[in-house]
Amino acid sequence: MSDGPQDQIDVYQTRVFEKALNKLSDSDCAIVEDEIDKIIADPELGELKKGDLSYLRVHKFLLHKQQVLLGYSWVEDKLELYLLNIGSHENFYRDAKKRSKSDLKFITG
Repeated sequence: MSDGPQDQIDVYQTRVFEKALNKLSDSDCAIVEDEIDKIIADPELGELKKGDLSYLRVHKFLLHKQQVLLGYSWVEDKLELYLLNIGSHENFYRDAKKRSKSDLKFITG
């Protein structure tokens, strides 16, 4: 990264992510937005997955004492952050594998 002012990170979100976010209450959305801000501050915060999901990072946090997973992809050379999905652990990875082709197409443009 440059020594000048902080470089701007472009943030994109999939329709799957938007729909999941729209189902949350305003107070829950505020919590999720705080977690997204943490990811923007440190894009390598989430755990990088392996194998079929090697493009995916997952950031885990608590929402009303329940663990929530936020899946995203970070393209460092372009300073782009792609918010792919958010949800409970149940079926999160299975669904991510089903969507992997469309997620990769979204990321690569």
